[in-house]
Amino acid sequence: MSSSVTVHTDTFIPFMRDVARCENALRELNLMWRLIEASAKMNCPEEARSLLPMMSATREGFQRLESELVMSLVQESIGEVMAELGTSARHVIDIVVRNLYERTADVGFLATDQTLCRFVAGIDTDAEAVLERLREYRNKYTVYDEILLLDAQGTVLVHTDADSPIEGSHDPLIEQTLKSRGYVETFRASNLRPGKTHALLYSHRLLDPRSGEPVGVLCLSFAFGSEMEGIFQAHQDQERRSIALLLDGQRRVIASSDPLWLPIGAPVPVNHHGAPEPMVCGGRTYLVQTVPSRGYQGYPGPQGWTGQVMVPIELAFVAQQRQTIDRLEPTVALGLLAHAQTFCPPLNEIVMAAQTIRRVVWNGQVMTATERGSEQKLKAVLEQIGQTGARTNEVFNQSIRDLYGTVLGSRTRDSELLTRLLVDLLDRNLYERANDCRWWAQTPELGVFLSDPQPDAAALARITAVLERINALYTVYARLVVYDRQGQILAASHARLNDGSSVLDLQIDAQTLTDVLALSSTQAYHVVPWHESALCDGQSTYIYHAAIRTSGSHPTAVGGIGIVFNAPQEFQAMLSDSTREKPGVQTAFLNRHGLVLASTHADYPSGSNLVLPPELLQLKGGQSLSQVMVLDGHYCIVGCAASSGYREFKRSDGYRDDVLAVSFEPLGAVQGSALEAVRRQRAALLTEVPVSDGREMATFFVGPSLLALDAHNVLEALPASAIAPVSAGRRPYCVGTLARKAQGSISSYVWVFDLGHLLSGQPSVWTQDSQVIVLEHGQQCVGLLVSDLHGVGTFSQQRIVKAPTLSGNAGKLITHLVKVHPGQMLIQCVDVGQLLALIYRHPVTGGITETLAA
Repeated sequence: MSSSVTVHTDTFIPFMRDVARCENALRELNLMWRLIEASAKMNCPEEARSLLPMMSATREGFQRLESELVMSLVQESIGEVMAELGTSARHVIDIVVRNLYERTADVGFLATDQTLCRFVAGIDTDAEAVLERLREYRNKYTVYDEILLLDAQGTVLVHTDADSPIEGSHDPLIEQTLKSRGYVETFRASNLRPGKTHALLYSHRLLDPRSGEPVGVLCLSFAFGSEMEGIFQAHQDQERRSIALLLDGQRRVIASSDPLWLPIGAPVPVNHHGAPEPMVCGGRTYLVQTVPSRGYQGYPGPQGWTGQVMVPIELAFVAQQRQTIDRLEPTVALGLLAHAQTFCPPLNEIVMAAQTIRRVVWNGQVMTATERGSEQKLKAVLEQIGQTGARTNEVFNQSIRDLYGTVLGSRTRDSELLTRLLVDLLDRNLYERANDCRWWAQTPELGVFLSDPQPDAAALARITAVLERINALYTVYARLVVYDRQGQILAASHARLNDGSSVLDLQIDAQTLTDVLALSSTQAYHVVPWHESALCDGQSTYIYHAAIRTSGSHPTAVGGIGIVFNAPQEFQAMLSDSTREKPGVQTAFLNRHGLVLASTHADYPSGSNLVLPPELLQLKGGQSLSQVMVLDGHYCIVGCAASSGYREFKRSDGYRDDVLAVSFEPLGAVQGSALEAVRRQRAALLTEVPVSDGREMATFFVGPSLLALDAHNVLEALPASAIAPVSAGRRPYCVGTLARKAQGSISSYVWVFDLGHLLSGQPSVWTQDSQVIVLEHGQQCVGLLVSDLHGVGTFSQQRIVKAPTLSGNAGKLITHLVKVHPGQMLIQCVDVGQLLALIYRHPVTGGITETLAA
């Protein structure tokens, strides 16, 4: 969610159980730090003088972080819900508009059907033959529940719905259609569809073939109710918490996924701007997203229609899952967290703030280690600091994990929704292609043309004009071709290919021709699988074929029609439109083998291969999945959904061709240091039982290794990001200087040396976890660059053993080992005296051995 959006947290926290739990835990800790500070000030102010600044800094930092963390958890939780609602609402309106665009093309083309025109004009009188032709059309375009032919006075001449008692109508749309040159779209109650609350009708005038005058009206009734039910079922959330709606321009419900709760005709509040504001409807409070149509191919959709999804506020946050992060490999989870600044700046800020408090707590533990001999009152304060510091780290880790999980969960779910939309759009689009080829094959002029063994130029011109007229209405095709029984292309729309040659010089390949001529009925069709085709100017596409037959009681196949889907352009538009409001997200269509059909990703163009995990490539039809994975050296959220067909298409018509939609959201380059961070995190879980007569040691990490220093040599830890990389006087292993502060101002500077470089011979990799430990030994004070802090503990002398002799500098510095949890961990003890002797082995002009005064 944008940081610019103001969210009133108190409104939402009562509905967010996880956030409320986190807020309570943070408040308890805040109170504990206040009590510790107050107790120290009252009971032992002198003894605790050195600790009070640390406790004050901890309290202030904690208070600030508490507020930021709770706010971020609330914002991200709301953002997750609002994004999901918005994506679902976009699906509803986009699918509806794309579907209805096809209806505008259908009615325009069917109105030119000469069989229908001649019948309405009274030239032909065989009503049964016309009715059979309309039924044939509806058998293919199953989205229509009624087709009517009316004369200019509104008398119904023929209609396909035998259960509809309709003989005539005076509906104003008849007169409007007769006066219009194009289609008329009507959505309301109409006696053309008696008994229905409302009907979605597409009408077009029919012209007399002799005079060109309007003589009647063709009316297609779209099966609106069943279509919306299918859309809602396909895109309903699994828990069925939300309600999906289609609204008209007066914000009234015209379709509802739950009509018992939000019925047809009910007015509802709308939220066009996506603001996270609770809205009341029918005595219940909802979060709402309203999305208008973006149009398709120049068709804007019915005026004022919008998609809307509403979720009751008490259910909105119940089903939010945090398992996304639990399914991640630990190296991916920690590596990805290093890029939080990119994909979730609030998360990054909180991680850094929590790191600061952990460092303050570590410093406090170091201070308390040097005060163990103090009197009883101070001991009680020190024990509370240690216990509360450990609890603070635990709560922060869990809170950050909750926030991290919310962010990733939101994005992974959104990627799933996106890919489900894409395969749904794809199947619905290709369903229309299968319908088109079968219907156009029944154009009477085509059968007559192919039945003539020697068609003349005039006949060719007429057929070409028919194909061009179809192609002008249905712009998703590169071209349409008509061929004879030998596979010779005799006529085509857009016959000139890009290379200047003519498509009329091409042949249909033998296997396709055999398959087309063998089609058993007018309901059968053949699809040439995805491949490069000269008919598509050498680009890969699908080509849909149907047999053209003679008329009469014993029709025989005399050739076929091939409609060349302009897949490169249409798929690309489909993918690009879906990510228009999702910057950084790329999408692609591919087959089961990972072959890319179309893509917005520059690294995966059409024809390339994309290597994905088997669980994605093998998804069953209708299934979807999303996960965080490493792809080409980057952490990515990858969503995937498998097509499942639409209506009878790919389900019961014998055609199978699985397509996968994939979305990619890159989140940053793979972090090579993530494995070490995981090892450090696991090591941090190991604790030592405190002992009274042991050795106080401050522990830290260099790479994955856990090391220790005598606590009385440690002054404090500071962030490595504060190192100034100034000249170190040519001293080996020195990486710069660091300012130390007291009372809010700089008190001194220390040189900082890379301990990892000194031990291994390789410079350390700096990360956001890197720290500087400031040491004091005698009159010498230096800083050590380390990978991360661990803790401060007391180790019994029995656990400390002499280290075996190691090679290089490590052999000089690692003098002892601490055995912790035998068989699991060895802590390497660094000898501070040997360390400083090694650093200062060669005197350097400029006084590197002295602490620089401010």
